[in-house]
Amino acid sequence: MTRREHAARIDALSSRYGTTFAEEIGIDVAKNQPAPLFQLLFASLLFSARISAQNAARATRALIDAGLTTPHKMAQATWQERVDVITWHGYKRYDESTSTRLGELAGDCLERYRGDLRHLRDAAGRDVSAERQRLMEFKGIGPLGADIFLREIQIAWDEVYPYADDRILTAAKRLGLPADTQKLAELVPREAFPRLVAALIRVQLNKAYDEFT
Repeated sequence: MTRREHAARIDALSSRYGTTFAEEIGIDVAKNQPAPLFQLLFASLLFSARISAQNAARATRALIDAGLTTPHKMAQATWQERVDVITWHGYKRYDESTSTRLGELAGDCLERYRGDLRHLRDAAGRDVSAERQRLMEFKGIGPLGADIFLREIQIAWDEVYPYADDRILTAAKRLGLPADTQKLAELVPREAFPRLVAALIRVQLNKAYDEFT
């Protein structure tokens, strides 16, 4: 594909699917403040479970609406209170285990990083590989959850940009775009790259390749 064809495809992708998960939920990641960073962390946990992204978004939004916006508030909530919130927002199958994981996540965040994931960033020396490894030390955050977090946080953490995991690059290749993170990033301004990445993962999740090919 020519650069013009790439641009046309990216415009179509961004118009149809170019909303990040954080934007959909209402988490202002760009602030780089403790509360939204923790919200992104537990959103990454929820989105990495075997349920639809739509249900994960609803459950995350419900927890925020219930006031469980910080590690302290999440940890102070009872197990049953967390269950009651997520049961009615797409997580009924996993409500009990997920409630436990959310409590553990909050506790770990408080114990290791005093509730502020900017300390994780500093402890990792602002090295992306080290940040990814530290994210996976949280119970419930595996490789998929760490990738979700890093895809979204690259708008705020300079060292993460450009970030595109294997699922993103596979989707890009199927759509005729570069299957190389740096080359893919060169096609759009930096501030637009997280939305392009979000569009590609949404196409992959929705199996919507035919819309663009």
